[in-house]
Amino acid sequence: MDPHDETAMQALTLSLAWLAGTALGTLFYGGLWWTVRAITGAARGALYLFGSLLLRMGVSALGFYLVAGGQWQRMLVCLLGFLMARAAVLYLSAASARKEGRHAPKS
Repeated sequence: MDPHDETAMQALTLSLAWLAGTALGTLFYGGLWWTVRAITGAARGALYLFGSLLLRMGVSALGFYLVAGGQWQRMLVCLLGFLMARAAVLYLSAASARKEGRHAPKS
């Protein structure tokens, strides 16, 4: 196999791992955002929160396991995408809260 083909394949694999991490992070943190907004009027908010936590953690753990495939490089790149998604969801949720006037008052 040509070394350039091998390098290109590794770059593609790591890019897909990053993309998968971004998707997992969006699901995890987006799901958290949705859950927090949904439990405000729910009668069993703690149950929703706990159920959401178990579902989000299970999907994320399974996703990391499948993406990594026993290679720490893929796991690391997947984690990078996951954390980048966290930053994006945090930014978007803060912007949404400011727009809706649902932010905490400044002291």
